[in-house]
Amino acid sequence: MVDVLSQLGAVTRELRINDVDGERFHVQSLEQFYFSTIDDVWDAVTSPERIQRWFLPVSGDFRVGGRYQFEGQAGGEVLECAPPVGAQAEAAKVFVTWEFGGGVTWLAVRLTAEGDGTRLRLEHVAKASEVPAEMWEAFGPGATGVGWDGGLLGLSLHLGAVEGSLAPSEAEAWAATDEGRQFYRGAADAWGAAHEASGADAAVAAKAADATYGFYTGT
Repeated sequence: MVDVLSQLGAVTRELRINDVDGERFHVQSLEQFYFSTIDDVWDAVTSPERIQRWFLPVSGDFRVGGRYQFEGQAGGEVLECAPPVGAQAEAAKVFVTWEFGGGVTWLAVRLTAEGDGTRLRLEHVAKASEVPAEMWEAFGPGATGVGWDGGLLGLSLHLGAVEGSLAPSEAEAWAATDEGRQFYRGAADAWGAAHEASGADAAVAAKAADATYGFYTGT
């Protein structure tokens, strides 16, 4: 049993469309607060042994300039790796390329110590020209955003931020359960709202959210 509603409500989602030097970028961000120390959250998102417990098996050279590879998923280059340093560390960041299917996007995970815990901000940046037009028209930001929601759910369960248990190997089958469908419906609709807030037509955003939900649940 997973507390789906608590997890969905704990995440803040945003889509920004930025123009830089004549190039358009889609910037998707998710934020969540964890009642865990910054050192513990850092270890959870950078240690291969821990990552496979809530996301996917990963291998590689985890230093700046090194390369990593998730099993059956994306890989890339480590561009920046700034762990929390010292007993009073307040910030940390890892920045990598996210290479999949012949395309290259960028992923940044920033941690900030905040009160009794840590705020995590995940930012996924893609050149609009690198995103197939038919994919964006069909799914909008939900295509990748809902996937990151699934990742944060795994991390939340791993850190004990939300009640329940769900092994990564069970995630695909879980998507077809009533609980899984509730999660993906909520995540898809949340990205539909972010899509609309970024300037998309409400009907277009809602249609993309429906398509995203169908993709993730096989419906």
